[in-house]
Amino acid sequence: MPDRSISPSNASPSVVSPFPDQGHDHTRCIDTAIRQAEMLCASRSRRLTPLRRRVLELVWASHQPVKAYDLLAHLRQESASAAPPTVYRALDFLLAERLIHRLASLNAYVGCAQPDHRHAGQFLICAQCQAVAELDDDSISDLLGHRAAEQGFVLTDQVIELEGICPRCRGAQPRADALANDSL
Repeated sequence: MPDRSISPSNASPSVVSPFPDQGHDHTRCIDTAIRQAEMLCASRSRRLTPLRRRVLELVWASHQPVKAYDLLAHLRQESASAAPPTVYRALDFLLAERLIHRLASLNAYVGCAQPDHRHAGQFLICAQCQAVAELDDDSISDLLGHRAAEQGFVLTDQVIELEGICPRCRGAQPRADALANDSL
């Protein structure tokens, strides 16, 4: 079993997946996600079955979280034999291979733009349009890991979900000083 512990890193903060711009081409995201999944699964000797591939495509169809039963409804339009256990098994596989993330607060799933890089996601979820952006800020992960270690606790996973309003819904461009000017 792979080591799932989160270790400190000196990498700088990065935007793994930004909020999509107006007119964003999701087809490109889907194609990239499928290519990455095929390469990673092949390198890991894991099978990306047609159902797993289709579920991954549906998760990437937009930058909004998708629920399992929404995936099931879509799959049933394509095949009446689609059933909840098959969808959940596909989602479990995609999660285990780090091709998608689960957002617990929404009980929904989003694609991972960097499945080849183990990272703790910090998700920005728009309360108005449900768009999601993903950050990977090692200083946050390191701080939480350090604080947990002070309590004798070893982090094996961490997902941070932050709710707010995205730039499109605010009608503004993203700015580094937006947090300093906006009160919670």
